[in-house]
Amino acid sequence: MKKMLVSAALAATVLVPSAAAAQALPAAVIAVVDVQTVTNDCNACKTAAAALRSQITGLQNREKALAAPLETEAKSLQAAADALNGKEPDAALQARAKAFQTKQQSAQTELARQQQQIARNQQYVNKQIADKLNPIFQQVMVRRGANILIEQGSTLATAKTVDVTSDVLAALNAALPSIATTAPAAPAQPKQEQPQGR
Repeated sequence: MKKMLVSAALAATVLVPSAAAAQALPAAVIAVVDVQTVTNDCNACKTAAAALRSQITGLQNREKALAAPLETEAKSLQAAADALNGKEPDAALQARAKAFQTKQQSAQTELARQQQQIARNQQYVNKQIADKLNPIFQQVMVRRGANILIEQGSTLATAKTVDVTSDVLAALNAALPSIATTAPAAPAQPKQEQPQGR
């Protein structure tokens, strides 16, 4: 048993120097990229941002278009309710109030659906950009001889010679001529089966 421990210790001392040599790392060659500038200034990104702004403006316009008649109807219903002086509303006023609630809920549902679509569109745009940027980062690092790429925002100061933002921007413009601004339809959620009673 003692011989096995001694031979294991000898083997470990022989292997440690070669393992240490195998783990030697190259000197760090750092490049810096301003991702915010890249994603703001790429040609397709500008076009996609304008399309998303247009979608948001459309949503705001639709919200105003739905709100105006609802506000008028709400005032009319309130005036009719005030005129009752505490009496019970008749069937016609109750029907108007119910119809108003239905319209209001329908408007809220429509606006929420559009807001969700715009959020999905934004995520889809971001995904397309990220899918192209990740390989570009690697390509630029190889071409410029860097083994580390850092985002500009996480540095305190850098020399212009290590900034590869223009390289990344040029490569993104070439790799991503356009961006789709409407996300594919979400997969339908399967309906959960209700347990059957006996």
